[in-house]
Amino acid sequence: MKLLRWLGILVTLGMLAQAFRVAMFVVPADKDQGDIFRIFFYHFPSAMMTFLFFFISFIASIAYLAWRNHQLTRALKADALALANAEVGVVFCSVVLITGPLWARPVWGIWWTWDERLTSTLVLYLIYVAYLLLRRFAAGPQMRTLAAIMAIFGYVDVPIVYMSTRWWRTQHPAPVFGGGPNSGIDPSMMPAVWWNLAAWLAWGVLMMSFRYSVAHRDQLKEQQEALRALEMIQ
Repeated sequence: MKLLRWLGILVTLGMLAQAFRVAMFVVPADKDQGDIFRIFFYHFPSAMMTFLFFFISFIASIAYLAWRNHQLTRALKADALALANAEVGVVFCSVVLITGPLWARPVWGIWWTWDERLTSTLVLYLIYVAYLLLRRFAAGPQMRTLAAIMAIFGYVDVPIVYMSTRWWRTQHPAPVFGGGPNSGIDPSMMPAVWWNLAAWLAWGVLMMSFRYSVAHRDQLKEQQEALRALEMIQ
């Protein structure tokens, strides 16, 4: 198992290095925005990873609620999976909220505007930060149930974030992919997109697996402590 983890770390680092090389030194600069456009190769994959890992947390939270009363072992694993994916999703969402203003300032002339895409993304971030705070400062089965409900509720904002530029006229540009006849980027820039999507997916899965192991180990420790306390009472 340790060998596989070290192999995963080495492969992920190699993919991240290759993704950086292609994004910074191989693909050409954008003809209108110049080199500042290279932020896109991190902003877009981070947004996609945010949606993906929050989705897994959403599914795992539903599984926890479905199993908590009659399949406790499965339910706890689902709960640990929901937590691990929410943590990774928050990291990626933080990157989105950092790279967005860094890109917006030279292109739009402003760091931030309260339009529908930006505001809904900030709301999504705050919901899952609140989820993590709940997990950190509360305890017990009730906490897990409340956290699962919060994760499910929070994911409702993901379609709003995704569709916001289609439903409203916002400062944020139209969708780069799937936005209509004029959407998309030059094919010469696609290698940087694919490399960064693959590399950050690998990094996210790696971090999620580490956090899942820790979360599940903490659950088992909590169960053992509860059993010892029960034995002492008896």
